[in-house]
Amino acid sequence: MVMTEKKTGATFENIMRDLKARKFSPIYILMGEEAYFIDKISDYIAENVLQPEERDFNQNIVFGSDVNAAQVADLAKGYPMMSEYRVVIVKEAQNIRAAEPLEKYIEKPVMSTILVLCHKNGSIDRRKKLVSKAEAAGVVFESKKKRDYELPGFIEGYLLKHKVAIDNKSASMIADHIGSDLGRLTSELDKLQISLPENDRRVTPEIVEERIGVSKDFNAFELRNAIVNRDIFKANQIINYFDRNPKAGSIFAFLPLLFNYFQNLMLSYYAPNRNNENSVAQFLDLRSVWAVKDYMVGMRNYTGMKTMQIISKFREIDAKSKGIDNPNTSSGELMKELIFFILH
Repeated sequence: MVMTEKKTGATFENIMRDLKARKFSPIYILMGEEAYFIDKISDYIAENVLQPEERDFNQNIVFGSDVNAAQVADLAKGYPMMSEYRVVIVKEAQNIRAAEPLEKYIEKPVMSTILVLCHKNGSIDRRKKLVSKAEAAGVVFESKKKRDYELPGFIEGYLLKHKVAIDNKSASMIADHIGSDLGRLTSELDKLQISLPENDRRVTPEIVEERIGVSKDFNAFELRNAIVNRDIFKANQIINYFDRNPKAGSIFAFLPLLFNYFQNLMLSYYAPNRNNENSVAQFLDLRSVWAVKDYMVGMRNYTGMKTMQIISKFREIDAKSKGIDNPNTSSGELMKELIFFILH
């Protein structure tokens, strides 16, 4: 079944739900910085709309660098042969220039065709005709990068779909170690869940340490936790461990994580009611209750003035780590300088 109603504010979950229910749109524009969701949607369409025996005559997968807009429009105008649908998927559609033929096609698309444009490495200006017309005729989805604080929740949700439980510390250890590359992250999670025994589908810090190679005691999550709680002894232990084991952590790995925390801590002081957890969580757009607790503790341990000074220090250390006004200081020494300034 092809849907013709306008789709605005489409989410990955809503799109996948409709696809699995075989509710298809004639147009999909998938755009944005996060390739993972774009690939998931386009791959699902390529693998599930048509039966294998229907694909030879009814499915075209092309690259934007190899075709122009007129050629894509001509492919989309074709009618299916011995099939209900025709599927045209354009990978790397950001390489297509002069989109007028596509704009004209989208005004009156062939309803038996499912046209998918995968535009990666950025979004199309929504003021352009291609997007506004696609929004009226089908689905426009913007795939955004997950922010650092969203990664543990993403990990928990991903594993839950595979009936695997994980605690927050373990999720944060994985997120801090792997980062926001969702393709690599989900690949590691897939390998992790395969290694779990059938009778105990839980991921613990010990399992993360063993299977992924992150120390359960000395990692970016524990460093952040020590700084939030102003635990000088623990923070120095971790920094010294990083200094002795460069592969375990470096200033380049934890600097964005800590900077993001203090940036949000500064914003917490401007919340309408900074003494109320729900008010602060809503002000910071945090999705989980546990996340706001760190900011409530932080406001008790760091004044607004100290937080401003710490943010300024981050910028200084970041510049030094890139060699600006710093001919000799090592990464390890820069780490110690920053942590000393934060905690004293």
